[in-house]
Amino acid sequence: MKRRVIIMGAAGRDFHNFNVYFRDNVDYEVVAFTATQIPDIEGRTYPKELAGRLYPAGIPIHAEDELVKLIAEHKVDIVVFSYSDVSNQYVMERSALVNAAGADFMLLGPTSTMVLPKKPLISITAVRTGSGKSQTTRRVCDILKAKGKKLAVIRHPMPYGDLVKQEVQRFETYADLDKHECTIEEREEYEPHIENGTVVYAGVDYEKILRAAEKEADVVIWDGGNNDFSFYKPDLSIVVVDPHRAGHELLYYPSAVNVRMADVIVINKVDTAALDDIQFLRDNVMQLNPHAIVIEAASPIQVDNPAVIRDKRVLVIEDGPTLTHGGMEYGAGVLAARRFGAAEIIDPRPYTVDSISATYRKYPKIGHLLPAMGYGEKQIRDLQKTVDKVDCDAVVIGTPIDLGRLLKFKVPATRVRYELQEIGLPNLEKTIAAKFPKF
Repeated sequence: MKRRVIIMGAAGRDFHNFNVYFRDNVDYEVVAFTATQIPDIEGRTYPKELAGRLYPAGIPIHAEDELVKLIAEHKVDIVVFSYSDVSNQYVMERSALVNAAGADFMLLGPTSTMVLPKKPLISITAVRTGSGKSQTTRRVCDILKAKGKKLAVIRHPMPYGDLVKQEVQRFETYADLDKHECTIEEREEYEPHIENGTVVYAGVDYEKILRAAEKEADVVIWDGGNNDFSFYKPDLSIVVVDPHRAGHELLYYPSAVNVRMADVIVINKVDTAALDDIQFLRDNVMQLNPHAIVIEAASPIQVDNPAVIRDKRVLVIEDGPTLTHGGMEYGAGVLAARRFGAAEIIDPRPYTVDSISATYRKYPKIGHLLPAMGYGEKQIRDLQKTVDKVDCDAVVIGTPIDLGRLLKFKVPATRVRYELQEIGLPNLEKTIAAKFPKF
């Protein structure tokens, strides 16, 4: 008899695990997905067009809160945990919930889920959201472009809209962002690559995405999301670790998976972290993977117009996922506000509305910052209303995108930018040259 399955996810790894492991597997019947972590992604259906011949009606997507009820209702045999950037404790609590309801609890690993590339592929992942993976990816792209290589970056999925339309997406221009009705979160990941002249792919079916990217690229770069491990088997695995959250490489899932599989580990933010935390992190890395090449790096910040900050009462807007499930209590915007002499960082919480207020209730440790939440049109409108209400002299934008393309500011605003800067040797350029001598 077929074993009945529920896949727990957050509109990313869950769909990939289904596509590569369960979609055409006659030994299993996936009766439902559950969704969490991202607002308003439940209540949809994984469409029949993507689900394959075994699922002519598609597969319903429920809120994770319904999990125990669904296990009983569908007589489920296995629950597959398929999302990331959560603590090991959190994962095992979900395991206890599932086991107590009578079902097995499964974690699919790299052998079962990694698609094999036909072109050279470099994966860039991290131990937590906000570690500095994106600027590391851009640095790797710059190195390869200088060698004359044509690149395609494939970004970890964020399909929060029409899944059929999002099956395979290609972004080369800002117009493509508008065409695909990208959320703020998607723009934060795609726009810096577009600005840097790099084509980006994303979507739902990551084998089709890879084959499309390989048609135009000499080298493919996997730009991982959260702290998930790569969807593709890499020729070179680069993992970014964060001394501002030293210890999380041991305590979060699947951080230690990434570190253990890494060829190269980048200890980022050494310019702003405490020396004791850097050493503690280095010791943990060496314990998990003593054979990895370890590179130290900084992510120095640059501000477009520091005069906007000095002696002003500022509202700081930071990258949303870094502050929410990433667990950071500050980002580049706060560092810039302090460094360039802001008189005060205004607390936005008294001014929030609707879904933005709900974000603070769910993540109360955010504090005196405004996360750039924008998983849908309503949330973007709520963000605009909140910004309009805040009593401040200026806005400091610590997100990776030009937020002024989506929001209007009634006071002067300035962007904070940051790029990876390796310190000493070894560095990424020499490491890539050693791995790919024909480049």
